Amino acid sequence: MKNKGSLILTRSEVADLLDLESCIQAVEDAFRWHEEGAALHPGVLSTHASDGAFHVKAAGVQSSRLYYAAKINANFPQNTKKFGLPSIQGIILLCDGQNGYPLAVIDSIEITILRTGAATAVAAKYLAAPEAETALIWGCGNQGRIQLKSIAKIVSLKRVFAYDADSKVLNKFVADLSQELNIEVIPTSDPLSAARFSQICVTCTPSRTPLIGPENISEGAFIAGVGADNPQKHELAPELLTRGKIVVDLLDQCLVMGDLHHAVERGIVRADQVHAELGEIVCGKKKGRESKQEIIIFDSTGTALQDVAVATIVYEKALKRQSGRWIDFQK
Repeated sequence: MKNKGSLILTRSEVADLLDLESCIQAVEDAFRWHEEGAALHPGVLSTHASDGAFHVKAAGVQSSRLYYAAKINANFPQNTKKFGLPSIQGIILLCDGQNGYPLAVIDSIEITILRTGAATAVAAKYLAAPEAETALIWGCGNQGRIQLKSIAKIVSLKRVFAYDADSKVLNKFVADLSQELNIEVIPTSDPLSAARFSQICVTCTPSRTPLIGPENISEGAFIAGVGADNPQKHELAPELLTRGKIVVDLLDQCLVMGDLHHAVERGIVRADQVHAELGEIVCGKKKGRESKQEIIIFDSTGTALQDVAVATIVYEKALKRQSGRWIDFQK
């Protein structure tokens, strides 16, 4: 059948098409497909600029059909203050994995935000203590919001500590999320003390120096390092990774970016000491949490598997709802 063309979808159109529950399921499926060999191996290309960076992430998954996606994102942390632009912005090119036809060009912002939170939710499903009630969210921007919303879909939280260097961002986070989720959200000026009382700790900042060390966590904690998505960023002290079980989204990727690579670079942790990739746990090849006492660290660098899995949901829903507009690039 002749292709109609390529579907163009804007950020608002993507937001209308995408819900968090579907996103979490898609991300869990993507990790499973990867481990079961039903995915095209993901790759990353990074280029640094003076005030930020660009990266390209690409992968394919076999869902209703074979899809391939390449996402190019720009990450410029000072964008909001300097230009009134999002810190992270870009596009996803979704292709037919069998013949290469460009099926859609999709704004990447909503997909990137939701799929990152969804990965933490999937990890929490297998790695957080089932009875966990208390969490710390360190970094209260868009990603902090979706991290809390995603975890709340999996864990019955009762109390959440929140910290952000920007008091306005922090106060709005507290007001919005406590009402939306009906959870006690407490602003804190001392996140390290809050971490000691939290069964789940999530860092989602652009920090280039470690935020949390082994002395700041309690027995049985689940820690997700989310912000370190390039080799320069660093949220979890290397010594923290020696305290418990290490789970990564993709080992090859985490060895060159994220918090694991800092620990390996310093000789504190070896690659063979990583317990598992998340996909191995999702499909039952390796165990997740095995006791109430063990500390588990999830190094989340963000994978193209997540992007392509969620982009396929957006594309297929857009076809059903006749969203977006068509353009034929081959004319």
